[in-house]
Amino acid sequence: MQRRAQRAEQRHQRASRLTRVLVGAAAVPVMLIAAGCSSDSGSDADAKQASESPAGASASPSPTVQAAAYAKLPEPCKVLSTKTLEELVPEAGKSGKEANSDDVSTRAGCSWDSLDNNGVDGSQFRWLNVSLLRFESDVTRGAGEQRAQEYYEKQVTDVQSAEGAKNTKAEQVTGTGDQATAVRYDLKKKEGAFKQQTIVARVENVVVTLDYNGAGLAGDETPDADDLMKAAKKAAKEAVTAVTKANETDASATPGGTNSPSKSATSSETPAKNS
Repeated sequence: MQRRAQRAEQRHQRASRLTRVLVGAAAVPVMLIAAGCSSDSGSDADAKQASESPAGASASPSPTVQAAAYAKLPEPCKVLSTKTLEELVPEAGKSGKEANSDDVSTRAGCSWDSLDNNGVDGSQFRWLNVSLLRFESDVTRGAGEQRAQEYYEKQVTDVQSAEGAKNTKAEQVTGTGDQATAVRYDLKKKEGAFKQQTIVARVENVVVTLDYNGAGLAGDETPDADDLMKAAKKAAKEAVTAVTKANETDASATPGGTNSPSKSATSSETPAKNS
C-alpha cells in the first residue's frame, strides 16, 4: 500500500513537470508572432511614408522678384546745370546744401536759396530743393519699380494736402520720366505770400521731388506762378535726366545695353530731409 502510494505520487510529480514544460514552450511562438506583427506594421508605415514623400524630392523654390533698373543716384547738388541754377536761384551761387543721408545710393537731396535785395523796393526770395529716393527690389516688399510707383502716388497726395495750402492745382506732366505730376498752391507766411511749385516724377525705380517757391518780400511784387512753374518743370526734367545718365555706365557693361539691375536689398522709404 505504501509503495503504491509512493509510485502514484511520483507519477503525479512527473505529470506536473511535463505540464509546466509544455506551457512554457507554447508561450514562445505567441511572443514571436506578436513581435512579427509589430515589425510588419512598421514596414507598412515606412512604405506609405516613402510613397507620399518620394526620395530626392526638392524643397519649394524661393520666391523671386524682378531686379530694379537703376542701381545708384547722381550727386544731388550736380543734377542741375549752372545755367538752370542761375535762372531759378540767381543769388545762390554754384554750391548747394546737400541733405544728410545715411546712404546716398538710396536717398539724397540738395537745396539752394536766393535773396535778391532791391533796396527800398524790397527783395525777391527763391528756394529750390531736389530730393531723390531710389527703391530696390525686395522679395517681401516687391519690385523696385512697383515700390517707387506706390511712393510716387503717396507723395503726390501728400503735396496736394500740404498744411496751409490755398488754391491748390495739380496737372500731369509729360516728357519727364515715366510719370510726373505738377502741384501748385499759395502759402501765406509772416514774411510774405509764397508761390509754391512742386514736381513729383518717377523714372523706373527712382522718385524725384522738386520743390520751388518764390516770394516778394519787404514790399516787392509777388512772383508770377506761371513763370515759377515753367522753370520748375524744366529743372525737374533735368534732374530726371541726371538719374538716367548716372546709370548709363552700368548699362553699357550689361549685355544688350540694358540698365544694370541692383541687387536685392531694403531701402529706406523716407526721403532725405533738408535742414
